[in-house]
Amino acid sequence: MGNFQPISFYSKVELSYQLLPFRFTALDSTRVVMTNMAGEFYIASREVVADLVHHLLDADSQAYLDLRTRGFLVDSKTRTAMDTLPIKIRSRLSNLPTFTALHLFVVTLRCEHSCPYCQVSRQSESKVDFDMTEEIADKAIDLMFQSPSDFLKVEFQGGEPLLNFPLIKYVVERCLAKNKINSNRQLNFVITTNLALITDEVIDFCKLHKVDISTSLDGPYDLHNKNRPRPGNNSYELTVEGINRLRRAMGPNCVSALMTTTNHSLKRVKDIIDEYIKLEFNNIFLRALSPHGFAIKTKMYQKYKNEEWLEFYKQGLLYIIEINKNGFEFIESYAQIILKKMLTFEPTGYVDLMSPAGAGIAAVVYNYDGEVYASDESRMLAEIGDKKFKLGNVLTDSYEKIFIGETLLEIVEDSFTKSTPLCEECAFEDYCGADPVYHYATQGNIIGHKAMSGFCSKNMSIFRFLLDLIDKDPETYKIFRRWALR
Repeated sequence: MGNFQPISFYSKVELSYQLLPFRFTALDSTRVVMTNMAGEFYIASREVVADLVHHLLDADSQAYLDLRTRGFLVDSKTRTAMDTLPIKIRSRLSNLPTFTALHLFVVTLRCEHSCPYCQVSRQSESKVDFDMTEEIADKAIDLMFQSPSDFLKVEFQGGEPLLNFPLIKYVVERCLAKNKINSNRQLNFVITTNLALITDEVIDFCKLHKVDISTSLDGPYDLHNKNRPRPGNNSYELTVEGINRLRRAMGPNCVSALMTTTNHSLKRVKDIIDEYIKLEFNNIFLRALSPHGFAIKTKMYQKYKNEEWLEFYKQGLLYIIEINKNGFEFIESYAQIILKKMLTFEPTGYVDLMSPAGAGIAAVVYNYDGEVYASDESRMLAEIGDKKFKLGNVLTDSYEKIFIGETLLEIVEDSFTKSTPLCEECAFEDYCGADPVYHYATQGNIIGHKAMSGFCSKNMSIFRFLLDLIDKDPETYKIFRRWALR
């Protein structure tokens, strides 16, 4: 790269252009990724970067024109970037004033499945003491409607939520009635269920009130049943039957699915993707195991290394790209979230990749017992005895105490990546997040040591992989732009 000059060198009046702040990192031995204050990227040779910082870059070169357009430099011909960069930065952070939009209701911890990777300390079907009551639900609903967000999404989780379906009905109907009388929010409801207990009553209710369904699908029948055991060993069969019943009643887009990668999944990424396509899904989220809750007790989280999952992910993404090149549009959802951050200035709202962290300020969890947690992962951490991220209790605490209390303020302050050690100088900062619950669970503190962070190494590897594909293959870049703009 050559030797850098004193700061005074870069501000000399006679220079033909002025550099604006940017960060950079090596993409490989010959290429460098540069990102500016708004998160726009530019991939250049090391020689171009050296010429740029030494003010030797030819003003007629394509690299110069591109860098000026993207806000890496200004000159006497145009200083447009000085006006556009603040607008782009504000756009990236535009979701923060709306505050908490996603509200998760843990209506029960009971579940009839016994998945070894489950993050929740589930309870047997008979233990109704682990069900949310109407009193707790009422308090949670009242708190939810104090959020300033115009859009409120209620997601029912468990355990298996359908084991407490009467409470789901109660919450949906009360939210709709409350919204009609003294609010005017856009409401959305989702039930996260394994579908084993789906009935005509559930389907009719979901159709009437436009309740979406999110389910789990880990791949072909043998893999799914191994990952998600239940009495009768028929989890896959019941899931597929439930998907088909819901689609016949409510249309093709009423059900989404989420997979979890176990050690049994690592060699079968193509089989898993093919299963999603066979069942007529148009996307898949290739998701790694999380170091939370019951997955720690069973040591499931330790079944494979980060590097093994990254190889699984990259093989899967390349396969999906080939599927798209052959004319069938199919999306990998995690890449889509990142690409939206790379290729647009729209916030994604994805909690794990927000700065400050989305815990509490984008999503909040009302547990079955009334305790309020900053995120689903922090609720799972509490299930094994650590209530570090407990914000309060709906039965005893006000909205102000829960959402402006010290616990949440600490999370927000320590998870703002633009001021977090190592994050603030990382070229990928605008694409990433802080995930304080992950770092607390794995390293014992909210900030974490980034050089030892599995979260950082995983995401940085994916960022580099996506940028490399964008730079090398124009056809892949076009596919990625379609994903980002959807």
